[in-house]
Amino acid sequence: MAKASGLAADTIILDLEDAVAPDQKARARQSVLAMLRSGQFIGTEVVVRVNGLATQEIAADVAVAVHADAVLVPKIDSALDIARCEAALDASAPDRRVGLWAMIETPRAVLSIAEICAEAERPAARLSCLVVGTNDLAKDARVAIVPGRAPLLSWMSQCVLAARAYGLVVLDGVFNDVRDADGFAAECRQGRELGFDGKTLIHPAQIGPANALYGPSEAEIAAASAVVEAFARPENAGKGVIVVDGRMTERLHLDMAQRVLAGASAYGAR
Repeated sequence: MAKASGLAADTIILDLEDAVAPDQKARARQSVLAMLRSGQFIGTEVVVRVNGLATQEIAADVAVAVHADAVLVPKIDSALDIARCEAALDASAPDRRVGLWAMIETPRAVLSIAEICAEAERPAARLSCLVVGTNDLAKDARVAIVPGRAPLLSWMSQCVLAARAYGLVVLDGVFNDVRDADGFAAECRQGRELGFDGKTLIHPAQIGPANALYGPSEAEIAAASAVVEAFARPENAGKGVIVVDGRMTERLHLDMAQRVLAGASAYGAR
């Protein structure tokens, strides 16, 4: 935690769940609360992963986690679980807009993914992000974790599609072998191609490559700039379709280009 605020990650997740031994839970909560109150993370988004809703730790975890920017809840199975999380956050932090992140890591969660994401449309909903827990999902579904992740791809795509339908951020799961730089890069490229907004990481050495691979390339920035500049010309005002570099280009491509440039701006600032 002491090193975390200096890392070039978009978000820091402080973990009270799997990273903490059962007899160290109380101590971990005290450490996380002290760190959140220290002011060390000013300007950095901080999320606290709590223990599951069915555990005896959850109430004490939430009391600490509401001092962060968002609470990450594991083993979400249904829309009812989201409603329970929202109610707990409303009770613990009625005057703070603490976000809710949901870990999608069980077969039931994937089967219920549309209903889970639809909870984001409720008035004053806190749900803002999905984190696909590929390790636990593979374990519970009894499929192999193999290069290319073929057994998981359809389930991952369902999560991306549901997130897009309801305006949520969706993050890919972790890559387990911190020594395998090529495998990690391939999985980042795959995640981006599938539509994920980013990747959860387990080691600082993964941050730079993830930022580079999820950030737009120079070629993508140049192509996006050409589209934006073309639609900005007076002769193209009001046109729905134009030709840019020999390609038919619609207004939907303008929206995509603007997203690329916004991402490039954020990446450059970071």
